[in-house]
Amino acid sequence: MGDHKEQPLRVGAAVRRRRRALDLTLAVVAERSGLSVPFLSQIENERARPSQSSLEKVADALRTTAVELLAAADPACSVDVVRAEDTDPPLVPRTRSLVRGHHQMHASEFTGDHDAGRELQFRNDQLMYVADGAVEIEAEGRAYRLGRGDTLYLTGGVRHRWRATVAETRLVVVAVAEHIEALHDRQQRP
Repeated sequence: MGDHKEQPLRVGAAVRRRRRALDLTLAVVAERSGLSVPFLSQIENERARPSQSSLEKVADALRTTAVELLAAADPACSVDVVRAEDTDPPLVPRTRSLVRGHHQMHASEFTGDHDAGRELQFRNDQLMYVADGAVEIEAEGRAYRLGRGDTLYLTGGVRHRWRATVAETRLVVVAVAEHIEALHDRQQRP
């Protein structure tokens, strides 16, 4: 149920994200690709599915490849349930993805501890939520102790590390996906 591998891909959002990341108008992409502005608009709004040839023309105009656009495409289904019992038997520590597929948001659940000495740094923002147990997070030279129900928000680029301080701790991390240029957008604002 909800397996994205069986769903058709919606490439329009990936085309729009790439075009906007390059700060291009539909008219510029139309000129570069030889396709019409209305057709490109229909692609971006999922009202038209481009042929392989048209997708390659769009990709060339956006200085990427059709494969990359398809990799960044969203699955056509908009609802997907990830059930706790869908995962392998619990092995501590473990990581479980809470969102399947390639989306603008990523979420994972960490159970137990992990390599506490490993420093992490992500391009985009993250929210860390302690579902059960307790963690200690070191960020920006300070240590934060979080218990069940506590959250910590980290903006993109913050170096941090964390460790579970209680056995069977469950930490949920929700982040803007790495393929999204959220940090770039924030830097452009006045």
